[in-house]
Amino acid sequence: MRIVLLGAPGAGKGTQCKYIVDRYHLLHLSSGDILRRHRVRGTELGKKAQSYMDSGGLVPDNVIIEMMIGEIGRAPAGGYVLDGFPRTVKQAAGLDKALGDKDEKIDAVLNLSVDEDVIVRRITGRRICPKCAAVYHIENVRPRVDGVCDKDGSKLVQRPDDTAEVVITRLKNYNEQTAPLVDYYNRGDSVYTIDANGDAEDVKELIFSKLDSLA
Repeated sequence: MRIVLLGAPGAGKGTQCKYIVDRYHLLHLSSGDILRRHRVRGTELGKKAQSYMDSGGLVPDNVIIEMMIGEIGRAPAGGYVLDGFPRTVKQAAGLDKALGDKDEKIDAVLNLSVDEDVIVRRITGRRICPKCAAVYHIENVRPRVDGVCDKDGSKLVQRPDDTAEVVITRLKNYNEQTAPLVDYYNRGDSVYTIDANGDAEDVKELIFSKLDSLA
C-alpha cells in the first residue's frame, strides 16, 4: 500500500502516521527526516539542499523529488507512507511519473482536515522541556506541576515557532501550497478527507476504516 499523508502543521500527521505504520507494517518516509540524514551524511543531495537553506531559500522541487524517489526505490514491497512529500503540484507530478515508469501508483491520499482555530490552540498550547525534550500541552497533556517537567524538574518553554503569529503564517503558507495539491489528487478517486478535529483515537479509527477497504 502506497499512501500520501497530507495535513497542516498541528493536524496530527506524526501521531496518525505511527498508527498507520504499525497497523499495516509500512515504511514511514518523512521528507524532513530524510533531508536531515542527507545533510548529516554530506551526500551530494544533502549538499545541494544545504546550499539553498544556508542562503535562506527553499529547497527546489527537483532536489526534493530526486531525494524522495531514491528513498521510495528502496522501500519494501509492503509499501510506505509519505509524510511531508509531495508539498507542491510539481512534486506530485514528478512522483506520479516516477511511479508510472514502474507501473505503480499512489493507492490513497489521506487529507487530515482540521479547523484553523483548533490548530492554533494545539500548537500554541505546546510546552517543551529544554533538557529532555518531553512535550506537554497546557490543556491536553498537563505536567503534574504547572510549567515544570515531570521527568527532571526543568522549567517548560514554548518554542519560538509555536507562537500564534508564526503558526498563522505557517498555516497561510501551507494552505497556498496544499489547496492545489488536493485538487491535483482529486482528479482521481484516491483522496480521502478525514475530519481530524477530534481525539487522536477517533481520528485513527476513521483512517483505519478507509484503509481497511483497500488492504
